[in-house]
Amino acid sequence: MKVRRLGAIAAAVVATSTLVTACGGGDNAGGGDGGGKVQLALVAYSTPQAAFKDIIAAFQKTPEGKNITFTQSFGASGDQSRAVANGLKADIVEFSLETDITRLVKAGIVAADWNSGPTAGPSKGILTRSVVVIGTRKGNPKGLKTWDDLIKPGVEVITPNPFTSGGARWNLLAGYGAKSDKGADQAAGLTYLDSLLKNVPVQDDSGRKSLQTFTGGKGDAILTYENEAIFARQNGQELDYTVPDATILIENPVAVTKNSAHPAEAAAFLKYLYSVEAQTIFAKNGYRPVADGVTGFDWPAPPQLFTIQDLGGWDKITTEFFDSKTGKVADIERKLGVATEK
Repeated sequence: MKVRRLGAIAAAVVATSTLVTACGGGDNAGGGDGGGKVQLALVAYSTPQAAFKDIIAAFQKTPEGKNITFTQSFGASGDQSRAVANGLKADIVEFSLETDITRLVKAGIVAADWNSGPTAGPSKGILTRSVVVIGTRKGNPKGLKTWDDLIKPGVEVITPNPFTSGGARWNLLAGYGAKSDKGADQAAGLTYLDSLLKNVPVQDDSGRKSLQTFTGGKGDAILTYENEAIFARQNGQELDYTVPDATILIENPVAVTKNSAHPAEAAAFLKYLYSVEAQTIFAKNGYRPVADGVTGFDWPAPPQLFTIQDLGGWDKITTEFFDSKTGKVADIERKLGVATEK
């Protein structure tokens, strides 16, 4: 396993409940190649907010982006997806989970070929990658480096609510996959999750809020994206993190919406997100890039890295584990008094 020392999070971290901000000014009028401004609405999960700030600024310096402005909304992945399904305006969506895109496909808002059609990009609709890591206090005073360490008596682990946060689902599936031999022994994996969740004192509604809870002093360890741990270092919070020998490859999807008033401009921005320039910005923010040609970064290679497909795929996992009424994780959470419906 790899252990990394982090530097920390600035006191003025932006709040991660859903928010909307204008970027670049201008009115929603005209075309992207003319004198008028086109305004696109970006709706995303909480953690890539800082990366998108820099990417949008870089895009607006290109010929394709010079007349495009943005509104931006960030929050818990599931909440954001449901908001778009219920009418929140969006031209581009990026979420933590493929299932949050699938919800919009079923609602007729995103095309069914979002991950195979002409806008899917080289990675079939996946914009960024990461892995689940174990974060600890500086110096790791309790020596928490493995999945088994997290279920020891008296250890407090911070992870969000898996019924609002996509990051939480990745976190739990990383532990489940590691302890079930990638799903071969489901009973062992579920027993592990039961023990793990008993050690979670609070379940925030997003990954970024859980990071704020942990850096605010609560908990002995945090399950989080590798990029979130790197974000903490870049913003001043001292902590350590371990990349477990067995962990899951996180894949974050992106798509344009079918009902965008400016489909050409939305497609141009999506294409730019896969460029080496944009992917390098994502990498600087701790994400593992999906594009070739991004250099200067050293990403640890866990020897037992597995994917959601190794566990049966999102359709199977969502039904069996995360159905709010009948899912196996929902059963565990209800016994602990945790809400499973939004």
